[in-house]
Amino acid sequence: MTRRVRRSRAAPAPAPAIALALVMGLALAGCGDDPEPGERANAPSEATRTAGPGDDVDAGDPVALDSRTVTTGLTSPWGLSATSQEAVLLSERDTGRILRVDPGSGERKELRALPDVVPGGEAGLLGLALTPDESALLAYYTVEESSRIVSMPWDGQSLGEPEVLLEGIPGGAGYHQGGALLVGPDDLLYVGTGDNGVPESAQDRGSLSGKVLRLTLDGQPAPGNPFDDEVYSYGHRNVQGLAFDDEGRLWASEFGANAWDELNLIEAGGDYGWPQVEGSGGGEGQTDPVVVWRTEDASPSGLAHWDGSLWMAALRGERLWEIPLGDGDAPVEQPVGHLAGELGRLRSVLALPGSDGLLLVTSNTDGRGEVRDGDDRALLLTR
Repeated sequence: MTRRVRRSRAAPAPAPAIALALVMGLALAGCGDDPEPGERANAPSEATRTAGPGDDVDAGDPVALDSRTVTTGLTSPWGLSATSQEAVLLSERDTGRILRVDPGSGERKELRALPDVVPGGEAGLLGLALTPDESALLAYYTVEESSRIVSMPWDGQSLGEPEVLLEGIPGGAGYHQGGALLVGPDDLLYVGTGDNGVPESAQDRGSLSGKVLRLTLDGQPAPGNPFDDEVYSYGHRNVQGLAFDDEGRLWASEFGANAWDELNLIEAGGDYGWPQVEGSGGGEGQTDPVVVWRTEDASPSGLAHWDGSLWMAALRGERLWEIPLGDGDAPVEQPVGHLAGELGRLRSVLALPGSDGLLLVTSNTDGRGEVRDGDDRALLLTR
């Protein structure tokens, strides 16, 4: 059954000519370079860690990662979801294809292409998530003027026809689409959305833009949500990564504008400040990020929890950030960067079942990267 949501009360989307100009400008500048007012960016607070290139892992450091190429020749890979059959389901943003990839052999198979995906800029086929019983695959993607979440039956070999679970997520501007999907330990679906180029919509709780949403697996608002609708937290600019740690805490990676990218610890009903503030130092009732990065060092997309750390894929920063989880009063330790400049733009990262390692995909064919021989690729990372 199609779930239709109310229209956003935020400002209307830009006219097509203006929207195209904005998208072209963003493509030239790269993520994290949007012309936002400087007063929105604050210096980090004492409680917020700051990371940068000086926190990269030195060559030969014993915590460095080993890597093996799994498959090459992908086109703008984005979403990742692991099966119990030691396979990974992978989405391609710009082609609308969903592939099955074997991390061991590198064998891959196209399962289906979604015909109504409308790519462009940051839009297209984005996040994937399997239901806990693996009976269905959920996907987040953009259509003409909005984004939606669909469910497709999955029998371990093939995907059935998509059924719309939630539609009316503002989209179609070509940037700040969000796209993260994650089924939590509570068997509820968590969704990261972007502000779709309308910053004020992130503070509008009547809009699905700039939010973390929490839904049942059939697309309904989850019981116990703080505002009795789909919204779980708000005040976000562009959430492309979500991860739970072993303590059941929800983390989100978030694109900043001119100054600070963020790692946030998500609490029900929390206001994370955008667009009043970028980075830390928000007003009363607003929650500061746990870690910030300069936008040239991160532009964060995918997020995963593995081996006692959070792992965040950085696009413009061209590195994989490891954020060790802390003990006591400090939720995290100082982040360290891996693979700096070795693979180009990094889009998504997935912890494989059984602590077997991380699957990482590059994003050099997304229109903003320098395409290298074999791009885009998936790699298996181990210690």
